[in-house]
Amino acid sequence: MDSRFVVAGGHRLEIASISGASPTLVLLHEGLGSVSHWREFPAMLTEATGLGVLVYSRWGYGRSERVTLPRPLTYMHDEAAGALPELMDAVGIQHAILVGHSDGASIAILHAASERARPRVRALALIAPHVFVEDVSVASIAEARETYVHPGSDLRERLAKHHDDVDGAFWGWNGAWLDPGFRAWNIEASLPKIEVPVLIVQGSEDPYGTMAQVEAIERGVAGPSERVILPDVGHRPQKDAPEATLAAIAGFTRRYSSEAAQRKPTP
Repeated sequence: MDSRFVVAGGHRLEIASISGASPTLVLLHEGLGSVSHWREFPAMLTEATGLGVLVYSRWGYGRSERVTLPRPLTYMHDEAAGALPELMDAVGIQHAILVGHSDGASIAILHAASERARPRVRALALIAPHVFVEDVSVASIAEARETYVHPGSDLRERLAKHHDDVDGAFWGWNGAWLDPGFRAWNIEASLPKIEVPVLIVQGSEDPYGTMAQVEAIERGVAGPSERVILPDVGHRPQKDAPEATLAAIAGFTRRYSSEAAQRKPTP
């Protein structure tokens, strides 16, 4: 994919797209992700589903405009309310399925719960989502911090391949999650406002979140939900189990499209 730039949320953001049928799959990356960090997954999604794909790097990630640190602890709420809908407006997306990974899944939930999402957002595919902070999340993020600063680690070098401002990307995410005030972060109150179909893809060995996240989402959403739990898979199912992840999303979108076509319009 060739990237280009648009202005949304007051910042110059890197985007890339693949043509296909509607609704468009809008990919929302994780806390250290970017357009390039998805690698071949967007193209594989289009091939598996026939749908168009839009990916973008949030402010401070990839080739997007550099971030001002520290990030506010409301950064996911801010993204869901501002940059995401403005970006979809800017590129002319009328119907979307949000495919969010980790932080991106939380942003998808927050946006889908808003009035601004209606009627554009038709479904959610959530990969390794989180709706509240768990001890395992904090421990794993603290471990990532130690790895990032360790002289013998290549983590910073690997991330620098995907981010113009690698330190801004890392510390913006890591600093927010490890801020003591972030322990109170919880978006479960948004779940009952979500009436569209929801798919949850979760690795059984995810060090950043447990099945409690899946159960909270299933319990909270107002619309239909389904889960796919991938055994022996960690926090990045799209990387560690791409075929199973693609099959889950492709099957979900086919069922969603079939059910939507059969649903009679409200008089």
